[in-house]
Amino acid sequence: MIRVRILLTGICLALFGLYAKAQTVGYENAGKKAQQHFDNAITAVGSFQYKEAISQLESAIKAQPRFIDAYGQLGLTYVELKQYQLAVTTFDKLKQLDSNAIRPARMPYSRALAGLGRYEEALAVVNQYLAISKSASPNAVKLKANYEFAIAAKSNAAPFEPKNLGDSINSKDPEYFPSLTIDDQTLVYTRRVNGRNEDFFIALRDSAHWRKSRDMGEPVNTAFNEGAQNISQDGEMLVFTGCDFPNGRGSCDIYYSIKTAEGWQAPVNMGGAINTREWESQPCLSPDKQTLYFVRATSDAAADIFISKRLANGQWEQAQRLGPNINTRLAESTPFIHADNQTLYFSSAGHPGFGAQDLFFSRRQPDGNWGPAVNLGYPVNTIDEDASMVVSSDGRTAYFASDRADTRGALDIYSFELPETARAQKTLYVRGYVYDAKTEQRLPATLELIDLQTGFNIATVRSTADGSYLVPLPLGKDYAFNVNRKGYLFYSDNFSLLASQDGKPYEKNIPLQPLEANAVVILKNIFFETGKYALKEDSYTELDKTVKLLGENSSMKVEISGHTDDVGADKDNQVLSENRAKEVVKYLVSKGIPADRVVAKGYGETQPVAPNDTEDGRAQNRRTVLKVISL
Repeated sequence: MIRVRILLTGICLALFGLYAKAQTVGYENAGKKAQQHFDNAITAVGSFQYKEAISQLESAIKAQPRFIDAYGQLGLTYVELKQYQLAVTTFDKLKQLDSNAIRPARMPYSRALAGLGRYEEALAVVNQYLAISKSASPNAVKLKANYEFAIAAKSNAAPFEPKNLGDSINSKDPEYFPSLTIDDQTLVYTRRVNGRNEDFFIALRDSAHWRKSRDMGEPVNTAFNEGAQNISQDGEMLVFTGCDFPNGRGSCDIYYSIKTAEGWQAPVNMGGAINTREWESQPCLSPDKQTLYFVRATSDAAADIFISKRLANGQWEQAQRLGPNINTRLAESTPFIHADNQTLYFSSAGHPGFGAQDLFFSRRQPDGNWGPAVNLGYPVNTIDEDASMVVSSDGRTAYFASDRADTRGALDIYSFELPETARAQKTLYVRGYVYDAKTEQRLPATLELIDLQTGFNIATVRSTADGSYLVPLPLGKDYAFNVNRKGYLFYSDNFSLLASQDGKPYEKNIPLQPLEANAVVILKNIFFETGKYALKEDSYTELDKTVKLLGENSSMKVEISGHTDDVGADKDNQVLSENRAKEVVKYLVSKGIPADRVVAKGYGETQPVAPNDTEDGRAQNRRTVLKVISL
């Protein structure tokens, strides 16, 4: 849920009158007509009718042009509406009328200056305030720190040109919390319909344009209060916040719905590992749907970002807070994990920043932990609260909600290009289905994507009941791609994306070989130097997978065979293939597999699977193969 932040101006009209000079006019001597308009404005402010308040204050100034109380309250009202240029113009007029009259409004005056990016002037004003204050207010001290941070960081400002997504998405009602599928073809967001009930809307992309969005309808949308949703990268799962639901554990809980051939299923509470008596909200799924990021209200830090991982049995483990590089003593919110599964975007009030709450990102480190929080910088971050941003699979296009000048009515959804330093890795994907190689029956299976350099598991995806799957492929790395199902040989493949800067998604339907005599799998992630037989380190992921297969099938005997292309002398290729097979067997035995269960054979160039007249064909012929001898 979006928590509405109410900021009352709270500055009494008499404060301005205290500093009135003879040539200026305070409330006491403004005249009845001006006083009446001013009183009406104060009443309007008290009920948050800011436009009416502005109208009344303008009438008061028209009736009494030197009415400093009216100018002061008008400036404050503009600050409430984030109309900072009008606020600064009004406060400057107040200073012209009486230089002392600005004193009680120095804090909002400094905010208005900062809202225009005039941080040096804002710092000077807040320093003046602190110099005469008997005790430094925490708010003033924080603003001073914000301004000093901004002055140091503003020199690195990047272009920022948000684009309204247009009438197909936005309306007179507030729209917020956008989320996208990995193919950038589906957008789901929250709309507060008629200013009351929050519902989810969905839009599909037609070429470069979004089609007209539609209400997602029941059973996802209900008469209860739901919002702050996130659609999974494959578009098959929706997680969201439900407040005051009949089966809720606290004020707001996290729920999920699964998409089937019949449509979206009835929402389900995610259970006690995630939901408590506290406020839980703003969920986001990792691209493989195995980790949930969300926000929980806490007694010691206002709100922190938590994660829960899905166990092998499908249940969620007890949620844990992310570490101090992400969470602080103040509030964190709106986590978003990119499709690359390596870049986390979030909002924080506790890390050094420009304003009340800034947007940050963190990179996953080689050990799996999150690196330091990095501020997205100016002008993405401002003096105001900046939160709830998502980034498309291209790593550079961000979406967020804002009430900018070209809004259709309230909050609208916009897109913009991220600064280069804050971009995630562009991410492709491979999708298809898994099936039995003999019967062609579709199979549910587990698919793993592993960084060959680090051995880090980038994604673990469980296919649907009909075998369908989608696995993200961040560019810039080489991956082992394995598919596993009990009773079958694992499937081995790889994606070499280390040098790729572009590319298209992959379609791959995967046959699994039942575990039986003569079943064969090509071990595509066993690597050797050209003309040599020493195993390269990035082979270990696949070799360990083979150790696991043999360990789980304790009576199985296999042949490990080496094959080469036809480059070079036949005899040399025969010896090379034998030595390579022996190196693989040697590794397996070193990991505890009995030597009598693994046989090494070399076939040289005698069993090609592709013509040797192209590099691609020769690469296919240079291979290591596992064949089941007996079970």
